Amino acid sequence: MSDTFPDRLSVNPNSPHYNEELLKNGVGIRFNGIQKTNVEEYCVSEGWIRVAAGKSLDRKGNPMTILLRGKVEPFLDPLKTEGSDV
Repeated sequence: MSDTFPDRLSVNPNSPHYNEELLKNGVGIRFNGIQKTNVEEYCVSEGWIRVAAGKSLDRKGNPMTILLRGKVEPFLDPLKTEGSDV
């Protein structure tokens, strides 16, 4: 697999930005130089990530998220396995 990642990726299977094969290989995110483990979605070109806001759920059962802006760096993380966060 190459080290190029899509501009936008989501862990939600209902999202058009979901990529199961890439998530199985393990994707890690560095946000402003700090590795994050609770990322639901990211966009490199726009410079944002969505992270879960506590244990709150929306009416469809998905986690409530907040948008954080900064430098986003996806990387291949061999320690992550299928079912992990982005």
